[in-house]
Amino acid sequence: MKYYIIAGEASGDLYGSRLIDEIKSIDKKANIRFWGGDKMILSGGFNVKHIKELAFMGFYEVLKNILTIWKNINFCKKDISEFNPDRIIYIDYPGFNLVISKWAKKKGFKNYYYISPQIWAWKENRIKTIKNSIDKLYVIFPFEKEYYKDQHNMRSEFFGHPLIEQIDNFKPNTEFYSNNKISNEREIIALLPGSRTQEINTMLPIFLKLKKHFLKYQFIIAGVKSVEKNVYKVAEEKSINVIYNQTYDLLSNSKAAIVTSGTASLECALFKVPQIVCYKTSLMSYLIGKTFVKIDFISLVNIILKKEVVEELIQSQLTENKLHKELNKIISGQRRSRMLDNYSNLHSILSLDKTSNNIANSIIES
Repeated sequence: MKYYIIAGEASGDLYGSRLIDEIKSIDKKANIRFWGGDKMILSGGFNVKHIKELAFMGFYEVLKNILTIWKNINFCKKDISEFNPDRIIYIDYPGFNLVISKWAKKKGFKNYYYISPQIWAWKENRIKTIKNSIDKLYVIFPFEKEYYKDQHNMRSEFFGHPLIEQIDNFKPNTEFYSNNKISNEREIIALLPGSRTQEINTMLPIFLKLKKHFLKYQFIIAGVKSVEKNVYKVAEEKSINVIYNQTYDLLSNSKAAIVTSGTASLECALFKVPQIVCYKTSLMSYLIGKTFVKIDFISLVNIILKKEVVEELIQSQLTENKLHKELNKIISGQRRSRMLDNYSNLHSILSLDKTSNNIANSIIES
């Protein structure tokens, strides 16, 4: 069969790569065309557009790039029509994907949504489009399945969170220090400033201010190759190492982490790395978001565990002094111990066997 997959962000690229692997293992004649990143490219298929062309963060930033987004939407519709897939698979990225799914349904294509839009957090009115255009919906948190059933009388499937199998299958590089020319005499503070140029440019300069306060530690940045290298120039000027596409090796060797809100927060927790979760965007985007977002936390760890486990520093709270104070708390002491204790519950909440394989089977067979 022919499969068309649309992922617009780094996390979607990760989940999409696992899904492609499983589809190809089941359907030996699979013809896969996708929008994604380096991980999906490695898994195989034809890459139509790379995620580095697609990632815009914040309301104001989306508005500024609205013409580019609409050009991409029109191009995508044309590309789908010409490819004529048996299955279209949407991975997160709802602002774009729901527009395509609505059009695709009218054209008679079969739509599968993997990584459900987080309408429990904001834009609940998207449920109408989801109900009318999606043939099968896959969620990655157990509370989402209950939410769709109880609040919207809609069926969804929960096969576990794909990060669990990704991390469980991870084998640490025993040559991590030597390969990257890193000293093993100082403990590591990992900096994860995000996967999009815009958020890295915002977050990284703030993170880097901490170096002078923690001279006994070495700060190392989890770099991503989907952005231009000059984005990290500010770090290199401060003699801070940037290690590309080795986030799991970095986390498995880290004492603590400072993280931009997103999937990376959950990855840190599953690697049992104490963390501070940070988020900052333009003032206009923040004010719009504050008006419409209806959840108490931004960190996935806190959302899943339904309480504040990790510290969240948002917008004006994200200062050098505040980061300094909070990082001290998670390097040692009771705050660190409590955080690690709470992390132990996450794996059991999110874990089910063969997540990506079961989703691939479901898509192929339905």
